Amino acid sequence: MTDTPPSDRKPTYDGGIDGVLRQMEGRRAPLTFSKGEALPPLEVDFAPLKTARVPAPDKDPVRDGPVKSSNRRKTLEIRAELAGNTELTALHGLLIAHLRKRDQPAHVPALFERMWAEESDHLLTHLDQRWLVSALTTFGDHGQTEVQRRVGQAMTVLFGTMKLYESERRYSGFAADRPFPLKGKDKAPLPMEMDAFHLPAGGLDVNMLGRLWLDAGEDRVLKPLARHLLDLLIHDPRTVFRRFRIMRKRKERRDAGKAAEKDAGAEPEIIAPKVTAPVPHVPPRRGPLPTWGVVCTTNAAPDDVARFTAHHLSLGAARIELFLDAPAPETADFLAGHPQVRLTTCDAAYWQASGKTRPEAHQLRQAHNATRAYRASDLDFLAHVDVDEFLIPEVDIARALRFVPDDCAQARIRPVELLAPDDGPPRHFKITHRQARRKRAVLDHIYPSYGAYLTGGFISHTSGKVFARTRIPGARLGIHGLRLDGQSVGNEAEMPKLKLAHFHAASFAHFRDRVRFRLDRGSYRKPEDDEAMRLADVLDFVLETEGETGLRHFFDEVCTDSPALRARLDEHGMLLTHPLDLDAQVAAVFGTDANARGAA
Repeated sequence: MTDTPPSDRKPTYDGGIDGVLRQMEGRRAPLTFSKGEALPPLEVDFAPLKTARVPAPDKDPVRDGPVKSSNRRKTLEIRAELAGNTELTALHGLLIAHLRKRDQPAHVPALFERMWAEESDHLLTHLDQRWLVSALTTFGDHGQTEVQRRVGQAMTVLFGTMKLYESERRYSGFAADRPFPLKGKDKAPLPMEMDAFHLPAGGLDVNMLGRLWLDAGEDRVLKPLARHLLDLLIHDPRTVFRRFRIMRKRKERRDAGKAAEKDAGAEPEIIAPKVTAPVPHVPPRRGPLPTWGVVCTTNAAPDDVARFTAHHLSLGAARIELFLDAPAPETADFLAGHPQVRLTTCDAAYWQASGKTRPEAHQLRQAHNATRAYRASDLDFLAHVDVDEFLIPEVDIARALRFVPDDCAQARIRPVELLAPDDGPPRHFKITHRQARRKRAVLDHIYPSYGAYLTGGFISHTSGKVFARTRIPGARLGIHGLRLDGQSVGNEAEMPKLKLAHFHAASFAHFRDRVRFRLDRGSYRKPEDDEAMRLADVLDFVLETEGETGLRHFFDEVCTDSPALRARLDEHGMLLTHPLDLDAQVAAVFGTDANARGAA
């Protein structure tokens, strides 16, 4: 350790520690009494003070007469603040005011302790947290036992330090209940050469709070007050302790996700410029229409798979490539033998035959299967979509694909997100502000509490999916588009007459049951280098502070098909109405006995 040279030392306070002491002592001049004034005696009866109420200032007879002493001035200030509360709380406040000074009547410390020894239940019920902290501080200065003074002083430092750093933190612009992002941490050393708190395993917080809790239990008078305040502290969502807890959990999930990807052999995504893919195969503009199909990897229930399959067959898909992420005999039996459905079960034998270990991350399994289907396809176009995504066209899809420019390797389909209906079939969808050509500010109007944290007003992806031209050598079909030589393909067209209806949160139960997976491993995961407040941060916070109740409030504002939300979306041209009777399509494609066969 190297001391700072004396010539470079500049005290924070003018005059150094002597200046600090002068400022402190200047606030501790004793309260004075005028003739006839006095505090109640040590043996004062508390019972009538517990039932009597402090009148409003304009009706308080204590205010009659001139103010000739600082004791009377302080008495009137405290009574005005505690108007409507009990006279015992007013006396309690006045005792604290005297005990804050360097001198006071000799019996005041004992009277203060007697009040807490006999009336702690009353005081804890009627005093707010600020007054309770003041009481604890007073025990630190004037406790009648060593434990009272020791614990009181320790908790005085705790709450005083909290007040300082939480006040400074307000200038960061971060609300007290909002943790800082994990990225962007300043790496400069802490003052006094202290080691930084170790987020994953640091025990400073629990050691500090736990020791105070145990020490407070050693004194029967102090115990109710000190433990009450500690209990309030550990349940308050606006403290550094809660913020660190949330940050610790985020880091644990992030580290677990990184470990899973490493175990699965996943390579980090390379951010690179988009490339132009060759287009060796273009169907003629005249003659037969281009053929198209969809590929999907799923572990969904049989009825959901049936609806997905029936819908796209109804739209004219020449083939549905379905990869069952795990053996699903009921689904396989239902779809077996359909001439336009190619079914592959991704069991252990499948992955062994593929020559690779089954990836842990489901996104990698999806991309592997989609690429396998793409490279083997004899269709003109193949779209990689999920089982909860449904194409909704304004024109015949094959005719629209015929007019994709010859130099475009893929055609992008922009998403619309389902508004979850309370009952009946899905009818209404939201579109992004960009698609509607509106400014981002409209999101704050449409979603008053959460608009600032939503990408385009969606909780799912906004990039959409593509119809990829087949037969491009070396191309891979990812989740949102083609890749070539590790880079995203950039020569693409838009399909304005075609939308992708995403049933991302078809009901509250559907959303609630999947939110944790999506935060840890799925679509809500936040990039490590993103320091902005995003959906992941909001959902993390809601889950930590309000649980399912808060999650329900979020869902109702953002996802529920309510008249109010539809009206706000429609006001800005961001509402799409397109009824989908998926069960009717199942019956039409697979027969009216589909229900009996367990598919609808």
